[in-house]
Amino acid sequence: QVQLVESGGGLVQAGGSLRLSCAASGSIFSINAMGWYRQAPGKQRELVARITVDGNTNYADSVKGRFTISRNNAKNTVYLQMNSLKPEDTAVYYCNAQKPLNYGLELRNYWGQGTQVTVSS
Repeated sequence: QVQLVESGGGLVQAGGSLRLSCAASGSIFSINAMGWYRQAPGKQRELVARITVDGNTNYADSVKGRFTISRNNAKNTVYLQMNSLKPEDTAVYYCNAQKPLNYGLELRNYWGQGTQVTVSS
């Protein structure tokens, strides 16, 4: 079992910045990727950013150049630095961790409780 706890959400004006944190605990060995997803009311949950165990990153096109995902392995924590925020970024942001199962034939996803990010215009 993996537990994920997010923090850092809040209300910010357009053009401002926020830094989200996600601390992982429990059976964290073998996690091969962590990332951030977001979901706005009436919308599908979408990938925002992801970082793999080897440090490879990818981002949604809508946040490239504005958001940066990073890790602190000693603290078992992943971060999302969000700059130049837009009202369109308003959503609940969820931390995600991936862990292989069945000798790598399956992938299990773990989710945090979510943290609200609201960007005012």
